[in-house]
Amino acid sequence: MQDQPESVRRPIRNPSLPRKAITFAHPSEKEFASVLDFYGIRWEYEPYTFPLAWDEHGNILEAFSPDFYLVDQDTFIELTTLRQRLIRLKRRKLRELVALYPDVKIKLWNRKDFEWMLRRYGIEEHAEELVGKEALSHADE
Repeated sequence: MQDQPESVRRPIRNPSLPRKAITFAHPSEKEFASVLDFYGIRWEYEPYTFPLAWDEHGNILEAFSPDFYLVDQDTFIELTTLRQRLIRLKRRKLRELVALYPDVKIKLWNRKDFEWMLRRYGIEEHAEELVGKEALSHADE
């Protein structure tokens, strides 16, 4: 694995989809998008992929696509509400992303952050289907 010079390191713009055509990876992402829409916060879903590692020929070996980009805040959000053991992997990727792309602002939201948002906005009755055992069964389908 080789690092690429700054002149070669560029995020890859993913194709934009109309809202109704977006297939969220998890119900918590759909709920997060609904909250953003309700409060008029402009967002994009997985708009960029950031290469993190390359082989000696410049082929991408590892990349990361944060879940959301908050347009007006110029901030990416990665939600990890399902399997908390993935947090370590996500944190590693975020550290690599920030090291390679220091101007990128990104926040990792874990299950507790997401549950806080549900309580804050009075939608905690959905917590079990979004972050509990019911959500785990949806993810395994």
